[in-house]
Amino acid sequence: MPVLKKYKSRNHYDVFNGDADGICALHQFRLAYPAADAKLVTGVKRDITLLARIKDVTGSQITVMDLSMHSNMDYLAQLLEADNDILYIDHHFAGDIPHSARLKHHIDPSPDKCTSLIVDGMLNGKFRQWALCGAFGDNLHTTAQAIAAEMSLPAEDTKKLREIGELINYNGYGAQLQDLYFPPDQLFRVIEHYRNPLDFYDQSKTLKALKRGFSSDMDQALSHSEIKKMGKNKVYRFPDSPWARRVSGVFANLKARENPEGAHALITENNDETLRISVRAPLADRKNADTLCRSFPSGGGRAAAAGINTLPAHLLDSFFEAFTNTYD
Repeated sequence: MPVLKKYKSRNHYDVFNGDADGICALHQFRLAYPAADAKLVTGVKRDITLLARIKDVTGSQITVMDLSMHSNMDYLAQLLEADNDILYIDHHFAGDIPHSARLKHHIDPSPDKCTSLIVDGMLNGKFRQWALCGAFGDNLHTTAQAIAAEMSLPAEDTKKLREIGELINYNGYGAQLQDLYFPPDQLFRVIEHYRNPLDFYDQSKTLKALKRGFSSDMDQALSHSEIKKMGKNKVYRFPDSPWARRVSGVFANLKARENPEGAHALITENNDETLRISVRAPLADRKNADTLCRSFPSGGGRAAAAGINTLPAHLLDSFFEAFTNTYD
């Protein structure tokens, strides 16, 4: 497998999205290729320009998981110029990938792929149950269920892997780390001790705490009906509250599964009077969420699921118009 050569004298950095896909992708990789000295660089799910935090690093080995290369391009170029060797694994829109002997990349933006599944392919399925956790967390339920069936996993085990993925993903949502139950680097440090996710499910007090928090937050979320219905498409709105920020992504995924022919948008109010928007393309046609969101300031994501971090309130009507035109 084409991974980077190890340099004993070099520092290691593991840079990864703080959601289920980022955590489960890195966990698989580090089970296969341990790097106990690696410095973890992560954050809330929407904190995607993480290479900015290490832009002045030189002469190091950097592994990047589940972060848009396009959103980090300037920092990536700077790091490559500074004698860093970089392995980049992702499933988001990449843009023009730099040509450099110091960059190895595995990028597949197919709508039925996530970073955990890409790593699973690189490792020939060695830790596939963790890959399924990442896929379930990334709302690739059909793909994950099909793989579980191929593995002849018992239904109860598959259900547990799904719950693990959804709970890890739930923990990644928030405007700031204080919104989360556990900072993603701490959660990774808990998970890294478990080769088998079913042991994590049975033994982890951390997972049990997430389960309690998720149940409480989802009860509040489900009390909110759609504010707009446009044919098959629906729009929801949540207040400026930590519970709303935590549960927004999982709620949007749930509504997408309930209504697979329709597109969904969830608006969550930010405390600076801007709006955070999560978009889910119809599960029956996973397209254009990324292009829709990138047409607005602070927008990005992938074809099936994307978002806008800080939409000025005066652009909301423009968003509704673009949402309708994209998914008419």
